[in-house]
Amino acid sequence: MIPTKAFFTSGLGVHKDKLTSFEAALRQAGIEKYNIVSVSSIFPPGCGTVSREDGLKLLRPGQIIHCVIARLETDEPKRLISAAVGLALPKDQEGYGYLSEYHAFGETARTSGDYAEDLAATMLATTLGIEFDPETAWDERKQIYKASGRIFKTTNVCQSAQGDRQGLWTTVVAAAVFII
Repeated sequence: MIPTKAFFTSGLGVHKDKLTSFEAALRQAGIEKYNIVSVSSIFPPGCGTVSREDGLKLLRPGQIIHCVIARLETDEPKRLISAAVGLALPKDQEGYGYLSEYHAFGETARTSGDYAEDLAATMLATTLGIEFDPETAWDERKQIYKASGRIFKTTNVCQSAQGDRQGLWTTVVAAAVFII
């Protein structure tokens, strides 16, 4: 059971009930109709990426789907939250890549997305034996990883939001959805 395709999605939900807020975030992400199983961080060799629209066409309501998913919620007015999934793929298409999930309070979508991307790239770099200083900034390390010629692509998907002004539950989700 190895996925052949994956797509990335994100969503935001707001509601007086925490669970319904999560459901609304899944709905905006387009994955509310499925039974979600959270999996860890390996992006399989040979797995391609497709658009969210094309990926959703391959699924049926009630289907069990495997996802790397990040989620965060708050009921604090104006509190900034974010959820992100990062991806790093090796240049060697026979090799596997890494996905990372990350969620944070007080970070913009760009900051959280970059951090998730950095996490995935760093995990991949360590398995490939690429030497780097973990204390250097992500932008610097990204150049080192790319210059090594062994990391082909890094990217991320992120959703951020401020907590509802009335104190309703606000939930953000980001996911990489595998299609088997």
